[in-house]
Amino acid sequence: MQALETSSLLTEEYSIKVLVALMGLPKSVNELSEKLGIPIAACYRRIRSLEKAGLLYCVDRGLTQKGKRVCLYKARIRNGMILLEKNKVRVRLDMIDGSIENYDYDAMAPQAAPDVKADGHPASM
Repeated sequence: MQALETSSLLTEEYSIKVLVALMGLPKSVNELSEKLGIPIAACYRRIRSLEKAGLLYCVDRGLTQKGKRVCLYKARIRNGMILLEKNKVRVRLDMIDGSIENYDYDAMAPQAAPDVKADGHPASM
């Protein structure tokens, strides 16, 4: 994951609420939705985004009172920091397994441009 993608995900209101809530005990999507006041559909979308980014995981499967299986999610992050410097964005994530993930974005560094044909349209793959 890149610094800009990570910082964007970590600064989105619902995503950060979900992530911080999951730094404690594991919770289901329904619990998160109810406790955080986030619509259930938005909560599921944030969970999927955060899980895809590797920032949380399904630690266990529980049963609802009606017998439906649900995932109980937990954050992989212990601490996180976003640092804005002149022309740079730095993200540091201290993970629960003891590893540290660092992501840097330098606005002045050359960025890879998408392949474009002579007519200005994207090249097909």
